[in-house]
Amino acid sequence: MQVRLWHGTRTVQIARSIATNRKLQIAALLAAVALSLWNVERVPHTAVLPAVVGLLPFAIGKYVLCPLRWHALSGSGHSRRWHMRAYAESEILGLISPWHAGADIWRIHRLERTGVRRSAAVSSVALDRFVGAVGLIVAVAVCGIALPRAVLVVALGIAAVVLAAGLIVNWRRPGLAGRWPWPSPKVFALGILLSVGYQATILGLLIGAIHAVGDSVSPFHLIAVFGASQLAGALPGVHGASPREGALVAGLASIGVSWTAAFGAVALTALLYWIPALLVGGSCLFLRWRGWFSEPQTVVRVLA
Repeated sequence: MQVRLWHGTRTVQIARSIATNRKLQIAALLAAVALSLWNVERVPHTAVLPAVVGLLPFAIGKYVLCPLRWHALSGSGHSRRWHMRAYAESEILGLISPWHAGADIWRIHRLERTGVRRSAAVSSVALDRFVGAVGLIVAVAVCGIALPRAVLVVALGIAAVVLAAGLIVNWRRPGLAGRWPWPSPKVFALGILLSVGYQATILGLLIGAIHAVGDSVSPFHLIAVFGASQLAGALPGVHGASPREGALVAGLASIGVSWTAAFGAVALTALLYWIPALLVGGSCLFLRWRGWFSEPQTVVRVLA
């Protein structure tokens, strides 16, 4: 048992050292951006204006709505501005790592740097991820589109596991619940609402990318395709060339988008992700490296 625990701790330490190594960050960043540029270069006849129109609301959804959701759920005591900066920094690492895992590791690392316990930091990020997934299901359900059975089973299974784990922990160790960011129903509903808003901005980006490559698609059909493609996100892959992108290309082709336009739209979307990531997240990381941002004083309420 001790050997297994040591190996688990060692794995976390290695993952964190990789995620916080500047040389590895820069090398992976250049490789990922080059891959996205190479994909888009193979797609002819790309218009700029529809892509930019779709990118603007997405940037607001990713770098405003998502950090606000994390802030509402975490209960860390830090300001909204701190959460926005930490979230923006994490997106750079998420885009260059499989499963977007680098983003979670960085957010946990940033919380720990301010005095938050590791278990509480992990639970805070995990809760934010879970509410984001629930928001995706709600967004699809609100539009009256049924998810594929496999996606629905996986989503309900994860929700059941999280709920069961929470009930067991609360029953076996009631004192531990106070250290975890258990949200009130009002906060949970707010998190779902912010998640639904973010999903709407992703759809706007996809629609803009599809129009940019000279095709069009029904937003309702696109919601179903996007929801189904999330299942493929469980498999590892680099941003721009992951199973999720492949599933999205196939899904777009299945609803009438030509294969060329489907590949071009997905490749363009992967590239567009980098623009706000580099402008917002890259700027925050650079200023942090230069010492412009200092860690806030530890004010821990729920996470202490």
